[in-house]
Parts: sequence; C-alpha cells; structure tokens
Amino acid sequence: MARLLLVHGSCHGAWCWRDVVPALQARGHEVRAIDLPGHGADPTPRETVTLHGYARAILAALEGPTLVVGHSMAGYPITAAAELDPAQMAGLVYLCAYRPVSGLSLADMRRAGPRQPLRDAIRVEGACFSFDAALAEDRFYHDCPPGTLDYALAHLTPQPILPQETPLVVTGRSASVPQHYIRCAEDRAIPPEYQATMAQGVPPGRVHDLPSSHSPFFAMPDRLADLLSHIATNPDC
Repeated sequence: MARLLLVHGSCHGAWCWRDVVPALQARGHEVRAIDLPGHGADPTPRETVTLHGYARAILAALEGPTLVVGHSMAGYPITAAAELDPAQMAGLVYLCAYRPVSGLSLADMRRAGPRQPLRDAIRVEGACFSFDAALAEDRFYHDCPPGTLDYALAHLTPQPILPQETPLVVTGRSASVPQHYIRCAEDRAIPPEYQATMAQGVPPGRVHDLPSSHSPFFAMPDRLADLLSHIATNPDC
C-alpha cells in the first residue's frame, strides 16, 4: 500500500478526481484529493491566493511520505511544496503538467509553448480567469463519457492569476525527489509536444504516455489508476 495526494489544475478542484480516488482505493492505496486555496469548496478569497499558499496547503495535507500527483498547473504547486519540505515527498508525478523551469512562472512557460491552444478559451475577470464554457468540451473533455461536461461546468471555479505569474526557483531540494511525467497524447490544452519538452530531464523509465485528453481522470480513470498504482509502488524505477 502507498499513500497518494491528488492535486487538481486550473479552475478545477478535488471533485475532478471523483473516479480515480475509489479506483486507487480498490488497488489498496491510501488516497486523498484536496481543494487548493480558492478552489472547489475552499473559502479562501481568490484575490489573496498565492503560489506559496498552494504549497503550504499541499504540505498540510500530507501525513508522512506521500506520492504527490499534480495535474496541469499543479506542477508548480507540487514542486513549490517539495522545495519547502522534500522529506514529505515519496515522489512527484506531473500529469500533463507544467514541470517548472527555474526562474520562470507558469504563465511564462505557457507563453513560451510551441502553440497556444487555450488562448481563445481564457476569459480574464479582474484578478482571475475562467474558461469559456462553449470551448470547454473541445479543449478538456472531448474523449470523456457523456455527462462529464455538465458535471465539470457545474463545478469549475475562477482561477486566481497571481500564482501563475509567480516565478519559482527550482533547487536540488525538489530535484532530490523521484519524479515521473505522464504525457497525454490527445491533449488539446497543453500541446503533447510541449509535454515531451517538459519531461526532458526525467529518467526515460519514469516518462509514461496515455492516449488521453487533458482530463484522463474522467476519460480513463482505471487506466490512470493502474499507472499511478505502478508508480506509487515503484517511485524510484
């Protein structure tokens, strides 16, 4: 048995892991999914949300060495948490996620990408942005089961901008934690070829592929659970 913490991406919350949590529990693991500050049911005012606050929330959810899985933008918060306390981390899994480049913010990395598939889907509202509901299925859920879009649209929340514009300095502290990268080949939010670039530096045996959209937790929860279970029991492989 292993211990896993699942961390959502932009505008999402713990709710997006609805199908993966029981699948991992059925495989014998201890699993928790959290709402980052200002997301899901968390009451933190969005204008006060910071990258450091994300990292502290992740650490507060840990109870001993844990495999921490970050989806999409959560690649930054899980790395920031590992910079603060790598001893709490059994491993880091970047699930079609931004794997930080030292000194850059997530927004810097997104702007540096080879393509900008989300540009026309982002709607800025003050200190936050949201995704255009008319484009959500195409960019995030195109291969997901019926009902997924309605479920997601009922739960999506605005995304604070400040954490994504905050640079992160990456040191040997987070680099000391075993890292895995899961690329999603049918991703229409973060280009798959950019995911391959971000996975550079991860040992080849720790780079995995899924034939999925940006939402493998809905599109193929059992296959994702199998892969996470394998990583959780072999984080150093």
